[in-house]
Amino acid sequence: MLTKEEGEAGLKLAREAIKKYLTEEQQVRLKPPEPGGEVLPLCFEEKGGVFVTLNKHGTLRGCIGYPYPVFKLKEAIVGAAVSAAVSDPRFPPVTEEELGDLRIEITILTPPRVLRAKPKDLPAQIKIGKHGLIVKRGMQQGLLLPQVATENKWSAEEFLCQTCWKAGLPQDAWLQEGTEVSTFEGQIFKEEK
Repeated sequence: MLTKEEGEAGLKLAREAIKKYLTEEQQVRLKPPEPGGEVLPLCFEEKGGVFVTLNKHGTLRGCIGYPYPVFKLKEAIVGAAVSAAVSDPRFPPVTEEELGDLRIEITILTPPRVLRAKPKDLPAQIKIGKHGLIVKRGMQQGLLLPQVATENKWSAEEFLCQTCWKAGLPQDAWLQEGTEVSTFEGQIFKEEK
C-alpha cells in the first residue's frame, strides 16, 4: 500500500509525463519521456501494476495500464499516463490545450490472482468495491478496475458479464469451461479538482 504522499507523487509523475510528451519537440515525442527528475520514494523502484485514468469534466478521456508487475512502478506510471493520453483507441489523442481540464487518477494494483472455482461459484468469490476483474479466453482478455462495478452499481454477475464483453467475448463466457477469471485489488489516488 502506498501512503497518501506517495500517491500524490505518482499523480504528479503522471501529469509531468503527459505534459512533457505533449509539449516536447516532434523528434523527442517519438520516444516516451523518462520518469521525472525529482527523487521519488523507494516504492517507485519496485515492480507494480498500475492503471492511469484521465477524466475531462467528469467524462472518461482515456484509460490504459499494466495489470501485471513487469515494470518498475515509476516506469509503469509514465508509460500508462502517456498511453492513456495518446494511445487509447476509444478516443482521439489528448491535446496540449486540454491538459488543464484533465483530472488524473492512478490505480495501483495488487498482482492478479486466478480464481479456482467452478464457474457457477465465481460470483461468490468476487467482492464488489474491492476486486477488479480480468477475464481471459484464448487470445482475448478484458479488464475492469474495482471502481467500475461500484460506479455502475453492478452485481458480481453483472461485473463478470461486463468484463467478458470488454474482452470481446459473449457476456456468459465466464460460465464456460476454459475461461480464466482473475481478481485483483486497487488503491486509487485522484487529483483534486
